[in-house]
This record gives sequence, structure tokens and C-alpha cells, in this order.
Amino acid sequence: MNLPFLGHRHKKNGDAGVPSDPESVAALLSECELLRAQATQEGVRLDDTPASLEALDQLVPRWRDDAETLPWLGNDAGLYLGTVVVRTVPGAAWRIRPDGEPVIRLASGREVEVTGAGQDWAASGAPELSQLYAEIAEA
Repeated sequence: MNLPFLGHRHKKNGDAGVPSDPESVAALLSECELLRAQATQEGVRLDDTPASLEALDQLVPRWRDDAETLPWLGNDAGLYLGTVVVRTVPGAAWRIRPDGEPVIRLASGREVEVTGAGQDWAASGAPELSQLYAEIAEA
């Protein structure tokens, strides 16, 4: 499995070393270490709830001044949004596309590309993560 946001991995036995069962994939994608560290530094606790997305939306975006951090933080923001959706929206689950892109598949069959949304949020603050969550949860 190719997950571009993880960087290049050596394949072992046809596998990139990434677990294939849904719970392990969800655990891996929920790590979001950079975002969690940034939030903790600002006094925000990320507890995988919609309320924590609202708290992230209120952060002063100091990361926008760091061109090296911005794409990684944006990727983490998208993965965190996806994590909250998977943990709180019935029937939502991670799916890894053949190109390695992680997306959220809703019970309706609709797929949501959360990493792109996270990149947009990190770069401009819009759309807000909490608003995206509300739209996804309603679908």
C-alpha cells in the first residue's frame, strides 16, 4: 500500500509495512503528531470530538509563517478531521485509494478527500474544520 504522506517505504512481501485491517489503519491515520503537538503547545486538547475541531479553528495560525511545516500540518489537519468523522459518524470508515490517498467513505458510499481540505484550512483557515465536519456528518 502506498501512502504518499508517509514518505517512501521499502516493501516487504508486497506490503509497504502498513497494516491492512480497518482498525489498525484508523489508528495509524489518527496519529497526526505535528498537529497534536501544535495544539498541545497552544493549550488545546485533541480528544477526537467535533468540539476539538472547533477549538482548532480558533487557534492563531502561527504555522503559516513556516513554509516547511505548513504542508505537513495541513495533512495532519485533514487526517484529524477524518479521524473525528470515523469515530463519530455512523458508517464512516477510512479507505485507501489505489494511488495511496486516504479518504473517508460514508455509509452512503460518498467519499470525502480530507487531506486536501486540511491543506486548505492550514493555508487559509477556510473552510473551517468544524464546518466541514458538520457538512460531512449531515450527508
